[in-house]
Amino acid sequence: MSVQVKVISREISEYLWRAGKTVCTAESCTAGLVSASIAALPGASTYFKGGLVTYVNELKTQLLGISEELLAEYGAVSEQCARGMVAGAIERMGTDYAVAVTGYAGPGGGPEAPVGTIFVAVGTAEEVVVRELKGDDGREANVARASLTAMQMLLEKLKNDFPLAEE
Repeated sequence: MSVQVKVISREISEYLWRAGKTVCTAESCTAGLVSASIAALPGASTYFKGGLVTYVNELKTQLLGISEELLAEYGAVSEQCARGMVAGAIERMGTDYAVAVTGYAGPGGGPEAPVGTIFVAVGTAEEVVVRELKGDDGREANVARASLTAMQMLLEKLKNDFPLAEE
């Protein structure tokens, strides 16, 4: 885990702890790296409820409630799937926030998009923000970029929702 991710994780921890809010993850191509980043600090169990790695469509449907129709129409690597993963994770894990990542880390792409196309979604039951990442820098770099983006997006959302008073 990079120093940058550790710093972001510490900030996320502070916001969630002070606000008394919880978060969970639903990951595909990052295979739990976002969960590991959030849970890296002691005491993370007060705000991190857990994560699901739903690498295959079958588990996206069974565990997150993503409809087969959505997957057939838009594919697993899509904004619609990322949004659905956030909603499904929040509903099933009972958290205030969720982070979702789905995409093609490499070495190959798929029918929906080329390798390096990754959708990162962060939000609540009321509001979800999605960012599309493009570009192939190799599997390891693609996964690291997606995980860092997810952490940055979660921190940005928390800063917007719970501005800390200047000390």
